[in-house]
Amino acid sequence: MNKPVITQAMIDAYDEYTHLTLDRRRFMERLTALAGSAAAAATIAPMLAANSAKAEMVAATDERLKGENITYPGADGEMKGYLVRPANSPEKLPAVIVIHENRGLNPHIKDVARRVALDGFVALAPDFLSPDGGTPSDEDKAREMIGALDAGETNANAVATVTFLKGHAESTGNVGAIGFCWGGGMVNRLAVNSPDLKAGVAYYGSQPKAEDVPKIKAAMLLHYAGLDERINAGIEAYRNALKENGKDATIHIYDGVNHAFNNDTSAARYDKAAADLAWGRTIEFLKTKLA
Repeated sequence: MNKPVITQAMIDAYDEYTHLTLDRRRFMERLTALAGSAAAAATIAPMLAANSAKAEMVAATDERLKGENITYPGADGEMKGYLVRPANSPEKLPAVIVIHENRGLNPHIKDVARRVALDGFVALAPDFLSPDGGTPSDEDKAREMIGALDAGETNANAVATVTFLKGHAESTGNVGAIGFCWGGGMVNRLAVNSPDLKAGVAYYGSQPKAEDVPKIKAAMLLHYAGLDERINAGIEAYRNALKENGKDATIHIYDGVNHAFNNDTSAARYDKAAADLAWGRTIEFLKTKLA
């Protein structure tokens, strides 16, 4: 059987679905029309989606790391998260918050946190659905819950996460953040709201309002996908505001790749070359800015 052809229109439809402007039924109707049959659509849909079974690049049992599920103080209640750091570090390490996509804290993001820890950081992946009981296993439900979060409360919980890591016994007190999709937008908002954040890396994240940019104290590294028209519409205003306010910011646009190009659990959208290049830049940036 020939491998199904996945077109840009299919990827765009999936992006619209995952950002809550299409429900599952309408997405499958559109995908069926694009694929030519319901059978083809049923084959293609899992290739567009993230596959949690492929989440681990670094095993949770890797002996080089010490990982655990924790709770810590949020702005107004308890936050849940996954904390991971090198197992035998003789000294304190800079800390990095790893912020999930709009699916919540899932195996892929925990794996990303382990990758960050292997590069010499204390990494914490918070569950921003903690106020609602935590991330459910149903991704559609998680997206729904993310969309219903109170923005002020969520921003405050992100700031509380910086405070927690700044005071963590194994942290140097220098805190950065990395986020993807919804999490990329959260990194931008966290930079606006937390003067204690020293470095922020946003992957294809929505931009803050231009009038909020003067509040940013952190150095910023911004990764964008060349084909991501929805998010990229805000780049120029953000770039101009960062420049006009003298902020330490670097923007990279990766030509010919899609939103979520870093997510290696999504066969259709993952781009290894772009992901590897962006990751190398990210780790170098975090090591420099959090030193």
